[in-house]
Order: sequence, then C-alpha cells, then structure tokens
Amino acid sequence: MGMLKEFKEFATKGNVIDLAVGVIIGAAFGGIVSSFIGDIITPILLNPALEAAHVTDMKDLTFMGAKYGMFLSAVLNFIIIAFVLFMLIKGMNSMKKAKAPAAEPEPSSTDKLLMEIRDNLKK
Repeated sequence: MGMLKEFKEFATKGNVIDLAVGVIIGAAFGGIVSSFIGDIITPILLNPALEAAHVTDMKDLTFMGAKYGMFLSAVLNFIIIAFVLFMLIKGMNSMKKAKAPAAEPEPSSTDKLLMEIRDNLKK
C-alpha cells in the first residue's frame, strides 16, 4: 500500500502536472505549425520553387531516389517552432527583468545603534 501512496504523491506533484500540460499543448502547437507550413507557407512561398522543380507537393521532391521533401518540411517545422519558443522565452525573460528591484529595508534600531558604535570606534 505504501508504494501506491508514494506513486499518488509523485503523480499529483505540481511539476508532473505542469509537464503533462506542456506536452499536450506542445502537441497541439505542433499541429498548428504543421498546418501553417502546409497550408500557408508552402502555397505562398514555396510553390514557385516547387513549380520550378516541376513538383506539385513537397513529398514528391526527390534527389537520386531519396525523398528529401518531407525532411525539408520537418526542418521548416523545427525552425518555426524553435523561433516561436525563442521569442516566447525572450519575452518572459524581459518581463522578469522589467520588475524593479525592491528597495532595501531601512536598518532596524539595533542595527543603527551598532553602526553608531562602529563609527565611534573608528574615530
């Protein structure tokens, strides 16, 4: 029974829940990026290049029998995801830096007395 309780404590920790949410959102974000590449970037930017190669779909891009079109699509997905995450992290870091540092609290009466004694001893 102790192992079950320990597992329950592990599974309900905040970090595990946050990780699960992050994985689910990451998968959904991956779908959005794939759609962005396939439905927007490819038709607008890559169609002229594909037409010049006499290909209608990135999947059909081949070189010496190797289909590198899917690889290029995966690379584009990675670059876009990495860039968006970079911008997200950069924004969060700038928000952390924007907070003004808290002013140092004024010394207590005991500290003031000790400083006076120290200053008098220096004289």
